[in-house]
Amino acid sequence: MNSGESAHDRHLPVASRRRRFSPALSGVASVLAVLAVLAVLAVVIVVLPGLVVERDLGGDRITAAERLGAVNNVRTTLIQAVGGAVVLFGAYATWRQLRVNQEGLNATREGHITDRFSRAVDQLGSEKTDVRIGGLYALRRIADHSAHDRESVIEIKAAFLRTHLPWPMPGQDSPAAELLSVNALPPLETRAPDAQVALTGLGVLCQRRQAGWLNVSYTDLRRADCDGLWLHHINFDGACLEAASIYQGNLTKASLIAANMRHAELGTSVLQQTRCIEADLRGARMVRADLREADFSGADLREANLRKARSHGTKFTRADLRLADLRGTDLTSADLTGAKLEGALASNVTIWPAGFDIQAAGVVVVEDPGDEPNILLHAAAIARNVPPLHSA
Repeated sequence: MNSGESAHDRHLPVASRRRRFSPALSGVASVLAVLAVLAVLAVVIVVLPGLVVERDLGGDRITAAERLGAVNNVRTTLIQAVGGAVVLFGAYATWRQLRVNQEGLNATREGHITDRFSRAVDQLGSEKTDVRIGGLYALRRIADHSAHDRESVIEIKAAFLRTHLPWPMPGQDSPAAELLSVNALPPLETRAPDAQVALTGLGVLCQRRQAGWLNVSYTDLRRADCDGLWLHHINFDGACLEAASIYQGNLTKASLIAANMRHAELGTSVLQQTRCIEADLRGARMVRADLREADFSGADLREANLRKARSHGTKFTRADLRLADLRGTDLTSADLTGAKLEGALASNVTIWPAGFDIQAAGVVVVEDPGDEPNILLHAAAIARNVPPLHSA
């Protein structure tokens, strides 16, 4: 019987006794490992140089001083090699530690972003407008700092607009039945400031967005402020953008099928390859807009202002352009099949498709207004009163 083992220890389970002695065993193992390393270094530095010299001599006789010098040279080389190996090992260990620390920081950062994301989404369901606005700004900051979450934030903002501003409005029989005249309607930033914040954030974030459809269809965006926003590849089908200000906006490849855009400000905007099929654009301003290869088939463009617009290859099949202002418009290779142009204004610098008969179409040629000035819209531009339509 082992006299060093107490009666209490003998009755302990084996696993408990192993846990009890594990720190001591770990310490012994560490000491043995250090001793082993020192022993290897001693062999390498003390013993190995002599063996190397004896092997290189091959039995030749040299003096003791020469042999000592040769051994010291080998020893110096080995010490340098060992030192280099230690430096490399230390650098590798440091790199590994930095990588582990970075992974830990990334995991912590992702956890913080997830918490912020959840809180911001919860704020969107609040009954208080200012709380919802705070949630929308929080989501935008998350999108600025996390490219991984940017697309999700964009989708959430689009869904926010669809659910908070449906068109037609509840209680209306059809999208064409407005409850108020657009001149009596406050701007979007006044009547629904949270929706304006969501729309602005959407237009800013889409500037760095990959091409892909985004659904904002059937929304009430009357008198919305979209100046300078990137709204490309967005589906606005059936939406109401009456009197909206989209000055210098980017609507490339957007879809505006059957959208209401009466009196919309689209000056100098880009609508390349945009689908405006059967859209209502009566009284819309598209001065110097880029309409190349856009599709306005069946659109109502009565009294629209398209002065100096670029319409290369634009499709106006069956479009209603009566009383529209086409002075200085470039309609090179545009498709005007079945278009109505009675009373439309043109000038001597309007460019028509080859072979198009403007007299038979009923176009009125008047003096050109000259260069169009740049329009600097002020903050209240979206609240301007729009004139009545003669073709209404």
